[in-house]
Amino acid sequence: MLPRRRLLLLLLALPVLAVLLALGTWQVQRLHWKTDLLERIAAAEAGPPLPLGVAPPPDFAKVEARGRFDHEREALLGLEVRGTTMGARLLTPLLRPGAPALLVERGWVPLERTEGLDRPEGEVAVTGYVRPPDPRTLFSPRDDTAGRRFYTFDPEAIGQALGLEAVAPFGLVALAGPDTPPGALPAPARSLPRPNNPHLGYAITWYGLAAALVGVLIAFLRRRPAPADRRPPPEDPAAP
Repeated sequence: MLPRRRLLLLLLALPVLAVLLALGTWQVQRLHWKTDLLERIAAAEAGPPLPLGVAPPPDFAKVEARGRFDHEREALLGLEVRGTTMGARLLTPLLRPGAPALLVERGWVPLERTEGLDRPEGEVAVTGYVRPPDPRTLFSPRDDTAGRRFYTFDPEAIGQALGLEAVAPFGLVALAGPDTPPGALPAPARSLPRPNNPHLGYAITWYGLAAALVGVLIAFLRRRPAPADRRPPPEDPAAP
């Protein structure tokens, strides 16, 4: 029976080991991808902005876009508390000649605005970083299209809700310039984002679990069976 038990244990453990190794390898791949992304973000932040062309730029690239803000189609994105004030990010379409409209995240604004917002007129040059769309899942909050309140950055859906004929498949997060006064509204981003990079710890965890499983298997397979007790059974004193 013991060889059959060992074989059964191996048949159960090997698929689990394969899954643990696959998860560890996937996290290593994610680690390389995230490290490369962080290096590109650091290089983009240190360098000058690139002019935004027709072709979609890489995510988080620092670019400069030119056009005219359509302030009549402003919208709010997400929710964010600063101090004790609830606010959101102001989305404004940037109309560009010969190119689709570009949704620009101009910065944070309080929901109950008591002072005027800066709304530049005429042609402007906006420096910022490229924002990719948010993935929409079953748990994504429902957008309030009538109230122009959006909680998932989906350029196509937002563009349709705002009545834009064509919209770029990415957004632009405006960066504060050297002449941006403190306390200006909207309050633009001060730096490029730095995504979290926990994948090394995840990889160590999955590979560690795989190593522990291998250790348990080796210990079980090397265990010697206990010798059978060959002593005769004790006599029953009540037996005739």
